[in-house]
Amino acid sequence: MAVYTDVNEDQLRAFLAEYDVGTLLSYKGIAEGVENSNFLLRTSGGTYILTLYEKRVNRDDLPFFIGLMDHLALKGLSCPLPIERRGGGHLGELAGRPAAMVSFLDGAWLRKPQVQHCREVGRALAEMHNAGHDFAIRRKNGLTVTDWRPLWEGSRERADEVQPGLRDEIDEELAALEQNWPSGLPEGVIHADLFPDNVFFIEDRLSGLIDFYFACNDFFAYDVAICLNAWCFEADGAFNHTKGMALIDGYNTVRPLQPAEAGALPLLARGAALRFFLTRLHDWLTTPEGALVVKKDPIEYLRKLRFHRQVASGSEYGLRAKDLIS
Repeated sequence: MAVYTDVNEDQLRAFLAEYDVGTLLSYKGIAEGVENSNFLLRTSGGTYILTLYEKRVNRDDLPFFIGLMDHLALKGLSCPLPIERRGGGHLGELAGRPAAMVSFLDGAWLRKPQVQHCREVGRALAEMHNAGHDFAIRRKNGLTVTDWRPLWEGSRERADEVQPGLRDEIDEELAALEQNWPSGLPEGVIHADLFPDNVFFIEDRLSGLIDFYFACNDFFAYDVAICLNAWCFEADGAFNHTKGMALIDGYNTVRPLQPAEAGALPLLARGAALRFFLTRLHDWLTTPEGALVVKKDPIEYLRKLRFHRQVASGSEYGLRAKDLIS
């Protein structure tokens, strides 16, 4: 569920008076997402998404998030366009929370992505990377390799409650990633959370990317690794090589991976799996029963991490031989 702060009609009408979007016709909460409160608004001027930014989002990061969506949309990427207020700027306040409105995108996310959808995602990810190259604001990735140890320390003592032997396994994995994490790879603005529920399709055509609230500056190939984890494993935990090849081929048609990026992909995929395992583990152990945040099973990403640990070459993800040769 993703309505943590409710709003009444009078509050909403006063908020909308600051925008040139017409009069309110209807609104309803959107029961997806985990970070913010979201509402679907219909006004005499069109359909919009209203987001109230909750306490887990740093207010200082909002100019980056909103500015990035504005930049990418103006570059032609299909993503929500922030709506400007009459007095300038995009950010207002509603029910004691920072709030903004963005344009509505048609489409729906896929519960069972197929090979052709993975290819479209790879292409769109590369288009986003290219479109963000001249975005002026920078934001550090707050969940990169240097941040994983403090996150792990908050869960470490209870880790074996989730699975016996987990504490020693993650101790070893984290030390290996810290020692071997690559440097000097091409970098820029990445999405960092491009899971299926953040990509809309109309039939087999990708219609837009949403939810840029983990976006930051980091390695482009790390973003590809996140997508391999999110899109290319089947429900039984098996990695689908054909989906991996399609995703990478789609990416390479727009922004070909450099050999150094291709060679680092197994390590980056391990890191991406660990990152999502650690955040899920933290929520699994600390979120009280009955809380609004839906806990996700960390074991899913532990299995993915163990798979990546056995990968010797990017060819096992679908990289072609020519992509691995410098």
